[in-house]
Amino acid sequence: MTSSYPSLTHALAEALVDVLGFIEGSDNEQMDQDDAVIVLDSVAHVCSTLPNDQQQELIALLGEMAAAEPNPARRKFLEEFPEGFGLVDDVS
Repeated sequence: MTSSYPSLTHALAEALVDVLGFIEGSDNEQMDQDDAVIVLDSVAHVCSTLPNDQQQELIALLGEMAAAEPNPARRKFLEEFPEGFGLVDDVS
């Protein structure tokens, strides 16, 4: 079986986005919202403490993923990921 991803980093980023998108979009029946916030905050903390070069690599990869994403909702999540998960400062 061959992977459709060009790298392990890309495959893991795809999986991370899928999981976080599910968690962020879940309701009380799917997941306890307090637990959801804990998971999302934990990932944001990890992302915000990555060395700058790794943050930039992830931001670039997320941009590539967004550009290739046909699903508008997932593309929006990918585009907002860097700010939402601490890779860039809030722009507002």
